[in-house]
Amino acid sequence: MTGQLDGMAAQDGARVPTEQIPAAVTAGSLVYSDGATQTFDPDGSTRYFEAGRRTEGMWSVDESGHFSSFWPPSYRASYDLHWVVEEEQIVGLRFTDLRHGVRFDGRYQ
Repeated sequence: MTGQLDGMAAQDGARVPTEQIPAAVTAGSLVYSDGATQTFDPDGSTRYFEAGRRTEGMWSVDESGHFSSFWPPSYRASYDLHWVVEEEQIVGLRFTDLRHGVRFDGRYQ
């Protein structure tokens, strides 16, 4: 993880403030419990790697202040983002799908 989150105070499970979402997602690659990884670029592009396969999409912050992703040709989803904090250090992000309530955690590599 890059130092762009250094000095940022967060509580485990607290919602990532809208203005901090870009810094949170671009702070480093995320690895998920199934071994998949994801990177986010400041220009809104994202890449998801799973079982040797790469998928490319776009991310943004929507008008409601939620993290939003688009995976061509037509998959869109919006998420609440929450901090994952251990020993007072931000170690990852928790994504909760607004439509289905599915939750998954990504840890910074």
